[in-house]
Amino acid sequence: MRTSIRRPAVLAASAVAALSLTLTACGGEDGSKDNGAAASVSAEQGTSGSSGGGSSNGGVGTTGSTTTGSGTTGSTTTGSGTSTSGTVVQAGAKKKATAKAPACTVNDVKISAAKQAGLPTTHITLTATNISGHACTLLQYPLLGFGDLPQTSKDVPAVAKSKPGTPIVLNAGTPAYAAVRINNGGVDEKNHAVSSFYVNLFAADGPAEGSKTVAAPKGGIAVDDAAAKTGYWTYELRNGADEF
Repeated sequence: MRTSIRRPAVLAASAVAALSLTLTACGGEDGSKDNGAAASVSAEQGTSGSSGGGSSNGGVGTTGSTTTGSGTTGSTTTGSGTSTSGTVVQAGAKKKATAKAPACTVNDVKISAAKQAGLPTTHITLTATNISGHACTLLQYPLLGFGDLPQTSKDVPAVAKSKPGTPIVLNAGTPAYAAVRINNGGVDEKNHAVSSFYVNLFAADGPAEGSKTVAAPKGGIAVDDAAAKTGYWTYELRNGADEF
């Protein structure tokens, strides 16, 4: 196809050259005018060659309406085609984004406590199971109160190394866990017997309203408020991260 496009241009160029030589030999203003005409024909021939190159290169060319058309229907051309494709991809990504599950409230979960293996009992495990019927996010760590009233209970600090790398999103019926250290072992006058305690959860902007009363494991637990620490909520207890 490229040969058939260029062949008339070559013949035209030969004819123009012969005509130019003849008119030059004759001299005068007519020769100058014809030289201008020859230059015009040569320019048209050059334009024809450029257009042919653009057409044969397809999407590689950056000019011409055919390139724009190719950019619109294709996905790999440069120029306006690429920017249009990029806009579509970004818009699609925004449409695919989904709202985050809301924070779990104390009414969304059922919380229970069990002793961890080993004597004496130094740790318990909290289990929070989503009973809300919808997905929710269990934020940070349990807010614990081992005193007589949640308002007067000493805050139990969290252990930073137990923080998981991703948010804990619970589907309906799904549990999460938190390890809690209640004492350093042995008999200590600082320990006090606890048969139930309070658990509150975090909201998006801080501690949530209200709390839940949780029964201590059978036989009760001995709590040393100075030694008590809690891990973050996690899908499962992990060696190392939840050992403290």
